[in-house]
Amino acid sequence: MRIGTRGSALALAQSEHVRASLPGGEREHRLLIIKTAGDLQPHLSLTRMGGKGLFTKEIEEALLRGDIDLAVHSLKDLPTEERPGLKIGALLPREDPRDALISRSKLPLDKLPAGATIGTSSLRRRSQILARRPDLKVEDMRGNVPTRIARVEEGRFDAIVIAAAGLLRLKLIDRATEIIDEAIMLPAPGQGVMAIQIRSNDKATEEAVRTLHDDDANAEATAERALLQELGGGCMVPVGARATAKGGSLQLVAFVGHPSGRPSIRLSAAGEASAAEAVGRALAALMLGQGARRILEEVRSSERFP
Repeated sequence: MRIGTRGSALALAQSEHVRASLPGGEREHRLLIIKTAGDLQPHLSLTRMGGKGLFTKEIEEALLRGDIDLAVHSLKDLPTEERPGLKIGALLPREDPRDALISRSKLPLDKLPAGATIGTSSLRRRSQILARRPDLKVEDMRGNVPTRIARVEEGRFDAIVIAAAGLLRLKLIDRATEIIDEAIMLPAPGQGVMAIQIRSNDKATEEAVRTLHDDDANAEATAERALLQELGGGCMVPVGARATAKGGSLQLVAFVGHPSGRPSIRLSAAGEASAAEAVGRALAALMLGQGARRILEEVRSSERFP
């Protein structure tokens, strides 16, 4: 089978894992690298470019044309609205969904000196960093994982925040100064989950990827993405969510915050894993009624944070 992927080190590592896990092993399948809009404009702010489909649109179009048989995505990059003609064939077991801090001084977030500069392109991370440490400076930063790490080592930033899952998959977790507790920073909806996307009518590929699917990852991602969709957000809005599925039950914690760090709202809900979507939508409705709507409207209308 032909596997569509972005060309970054992390995307290739994830796609190689899928290739080796598919029936027949890695020798039976090949990777095709596809450049996305997000890859072609690496110096532009993601918030300026708009969030939906920046790292997936061109890959999805190749899948619809039949140029590839399946696509491997980081689930958090996929828009919550499923593209007609495509569907998620499998969600792989979830890697650690938390965020990691890499600091030049080897100091954790709470001990960084006032005025220290942290690099991230994520409004979600910006919001939670400043909610915890309003004395820090958060500046926009893009690039693949090795590039971001190099910018810290070169002294361009005092620290960066990056997904722990990416460090683990690239065998770079030893570079992390701290894995940030979820009480301080909730991850992006779907963070740490790899998604295999296929054509809706491709039964053969659907059957081939079925064995890779993980039910707990599916329940967690379903709740988190249902919450995000109900909030009307994409991957560029300051929304964090973490669902935990265990023994048929599901716990969901979510955060909505302003990029300035204030105001913010954090609530939780619980339910059955089999009703994950309903749990996510119910919590989103509760959050909207308790202040999240006003925060998100302000973020969307802001000139600086579109």
